[in-house]
Amino acid sequence: MTKTLLPCIRTATAFSAALLFGLAAQAQTILRWGDVVGGSHPQVLMMDKVAADVKKRTAGRVEIQSFANGQLGSSRDMIEAVANGSQQLVTEGAANFGAWIPSISVTEAPYIWRDPQHLIKALNGPLMASYNEQLVKARGMRILGAVYYGTRHLTTTDKPVKTLADVKGMKIRVPENDVFKAMAESWGAKPTPMNFNELYLALKTGVVDGQENPLPTIKAGKFGEVQKYIVLTGHVMTPRLIVVNDAAWQKIPAADRKAVEEALKAGMSWADEQIQAQEKSLLDEFRTAGVTIIEPDTAAFRKATLAVVPPKFEAKWGKGTYESIANMK
Repeated sequence: MTKTLLPCIRTATAFSAALLFGLAAQAQTILRWGDVVGGSHPQVLMMDKVAADVKKRTAGRVEIQSFANGQLGSSRDMIEAVANGSQQLVTEGAANFGAWIPSISVTEAPYIWRDPQHLIKALNGPLMASYNEQLVKARGMRILGAVYYGTRHLTTTDKPVKTLADVKGMKIRVPENDVFKAMAESWGAKPTPMNFNELYLALKTGVVDGQENPLPTIKAGKFGEVQKYIVLTGHVMTPRLIVVNDAAWQKIPAADRKAVEEALKAGMSWADEQIQAQEKSLLDEFRTAGVTIIEPDTAAFRKATLAVVPPKFEAKWGKGTYESIANMK
């Protein structure tokens, strides 16, 4: 080989290496994962844990970018973005997918779950598989798993609530879905749907008189700074779904999809454990911070809610669905 050809060969080799590197970089899958919750909430930390695990399991072929605290928009904004593919992943309350699966809002029905284990087992089994089939067909989104968000309690800015009558006429922020609005109305309250990342300011300025969320969310949202009372109503155990754009999901090679699923399973289990641990310890933390904890007449809240909500949504959920899930072993 002549010396004059060597520079040309080296140049061609370098060009080929650069081309291959460029193709490899283009082959990397990037999944943008959004959540309206922020701060140190376990389901926010879960996103980063899963992202690191996925990167390791796939040798960097799949990259998850996490966006908490509503950085990518409201709950509705992000669900629509996942549906159209401009965002790939979202963690959201199950009832928020009711536009495509009318019956799924039953999973956020008041008093349907006995305990967190009941919820976690049911929603990572055949029940969710049925919902998943419907969601993929109706809107091109796939449910990858369900996590336990916590047991929801009422908080109020300056009014102690000990009886159902104490809630009458209060403006209570609820998520933007019909089940929660019907529940608040059954209490005699004025439900005020509002995006989560607007809630702190609304509580601080008196736009609403109170809100309802699980204890870890109350902590992560710093609502204890602007709420004097936590009222242990325990009215809903909320599942949240991790949902992916199905077209983006199918483009990932099968081996890498499996790696993502395994990382999600581990991350979801960790988050579920963290939520339950916080629920056991946070009341003392709130008391120390000066928040008053009230144990109300929960039987009255339960009676009023169940008299209204299951009958109102029976046609949407399906006759006997509420009861069959509540009695699921």
